[in-house]
Amino acid sequence: MAIILNIETATTNCSVSIAKDGRMIALKEHNNASYSHSEDLHQFIKETLEEAAISITDLDAIAVSKGPGSYTGLRIGVSAAKGLCFALDIPLIGISTLESMVSQLKLQEGVVIPALDARRMEVYSAVFNSNHEQIRETGVEEVQPNIYDKFTQQGQVYVIGNGALKCREILDHPNFIFDDSVVPSAREMCSLSFREFGLNNFENNAYFEPDYLKDFIVQRGKT
Repeated sequence: MAIILNIETATTNCSVSIAKDGRMIALKEHNNASYSHSEDLHQFIKETLEEAAISITDLDAIAVSKGPGSYTGLRIGVSAAKGLCFALDIPLIGISTLESMVSQLKLQEGVVIPALDARRMEVYSAVFNSNHEQIRETGVEEVQPNIYDKFTQQGQVYVIGNGALKCREILDHPNFIFDDSVVPSAREMCSLSFREFGLNNFENNAYFEPDYLKDFIVQRGKT
């Protein structure tokens, strides 16, 4: 049996779940635009452990959303996960934020483009087929009118995540379906982290870093 704590802080949703053999047994999350992760995360971990009626020492691994996403949000989640793994001497699992988003959809055909806002007219994105297999690498790109023509020519294209808002402003084709309500959640991480646990796909706790993709930019007020 594998008991895994899953942590998702890549966007505005601070989310924590606990799963046994890939089946979720506890979940605590709050989607807050003010990014209150530093205040909420450890309390959510405590509450999910209590809900699951297990001790933190019962955990077999900790999984964390590794990005892309908010620089600060990722740092908070990864720092907490690494600290717990070090203290408990258990493995660390990194889960793609975009893959966990795609896991929320069930499709018969078409492709899915999870898109997260990367400021200006850019998004963090990748492309997955209807079987949730990634068919284009993850990257940061500027949204332009013809950027996904290759996929719209083949069928329906689902653009999901908060980046779908800016995509809707630029992309104009009847095969596009936009859904900005999809947010990364520790709920979908349960099956993904159990898969990685079974494959022994663990991160090096000392050197693991999130997939930031872009450098952190300090926003300074006017003087």
